[in-house]
Amino acid sequence: MSKLTISFYTLGCRLNQSETAVLERSVEADGFHLVDFAEPADVVVINTCTVTAGGDTDTRRLVHKVNRLNPRARIALIGCQAQMDKGKLLELPSVRWVIGNGRKMELSFILQSTMEAAAAQVITPTIPRDSFTIPVTGVDRHHRRANLKIQDGCDFFCSFCVIPYARGRARSREFEDILREARALAAAGHKEVVLTGINVGTYRYKDYTLMDVISALEQIEGLARVRVSSIEPTTIPESLIHKMAGRTKLCRHLHIPLQSGSDTILKTMKRKYSTEEFERFIRMADERVPQICIGTDMIVGFPGETEEEFERSARNLREWPIDYAHVFSYSRRQMAHSGKLPSSDKIPAEVIERRSQILRDLSARKRRMFYGALLGTRQSVLFEENKKGEWSGLTDNYVRVAVKSESVLANQLINVELEDTNGVIMTGEVDKGIFK
Repeated sequence: MSKLTISFYTLGCRLNQSETAVLERSVEADGFHLVDFAEPADVVVINTCTVTAGGDTDTRRLVHKVNRLNPRARIALIGCQAQMDKGKLLELPSVRWVIGNGRKMELSFILQSTMEAAAAQVITPTIPRDSFTIPVTGVDRHHRRANLKIQDGCDFFCSFCVIPYARGRARSREFEDILREARALAAAGHKEVVLTGINVGTYRYKDYTLMDVISALEQIEGLARVRVSSIEPTTIPESLIHKMAGRTKLCRHLHIPLQSGSDTILKTMKRKYSTEEFERFIRMADERVPQICIGTDMIVGFPGETEEEFERSARNLREWPIDYAHVFSYSRRQMAHSGKLPSSDKIPAEVIERRSQILRDLSARKRRMFYGALLGTRQSVLFEENKKGEWSGLTDNYVRVAVKSESVLANQLINVELEDTNGVIMTGEVDKGIFK
């Protein structure tokens, strides 16, 4: 009997990417034949996202695409939207499994035990608060840099956010289990790990903290870089900045969500900081860590956002040491407290789009300024892929660099002198002594 074929598609965040990598390894170990999403498959798994309405729309679009291109496939919808929207997802054609975050990592067992079931399977139990392990190593077949999950869930309950309901309360991965997977990732050739979670700065397992995780990962042979993914401003210890400023494997990159430059809006969002506190911290980081890249998230069109409050956001993005921003249009989410705000506070779609474009333009300008300041410097680049004769990769401070080379640079850390930029990518000259 031939193996059942299975493919995966991941929507949303790095945490989803990390979990998909683990699930791919898990189903392969249990006898499924893994194929690319574009190929016909017996089972198609979509790891869903529900942070914004756009994520919900993407799930529906993908389901219809699978039905059009692969009409005999059975579809499994797993993850955040599955946890929140099981009723609506069951109405979509060919959906045979809806599996929430509480049990999605048991996907392989669920598929094997219910493959012949007549009815669709809906599995969305309450998510426990216990610490956890991940027995399968998520060697990533799609990326040179590996995502390493250390934490899940959140206790902050920001008023715009559905994640505590979709992902559960904050919980941390067992310390030794993190190191076991990190060693396996390094042995598989990954030179950089990106620490992922919903709220990574709240990592606590026994007496271990995020700083203990970083320090232990730096000791692993073969790992050259440790990068922290998005981290909440009130959870960053000052010791992280001290370590980043030294000669260390910790990348000079922080992505810290601001969400709004208005204290009034931050209060309504139930964020845990003021704009003054945020500015003070990022200026300290910018002063202490040479050439650090600081990014942020901004939400546009939160209910009640006035033109003056938006202008504060734009001014702060313009004047503070922020090097780029991911801009999101506010989405009303079920169960999120902001959905209960008066309908009169709703911001028209055309106003949200205008404001969003202003921030996107500002972000592009700030990125160009950051890149411009690096011209003439030498940076270490971890090369990832070759497109049209150019190798591209990332510096530790999150700059995309492309070089022309006839040599194979994949997964190599090479010094590059940065010579030019178009504001999106930098180009340079590979260290001429590297291949002697």
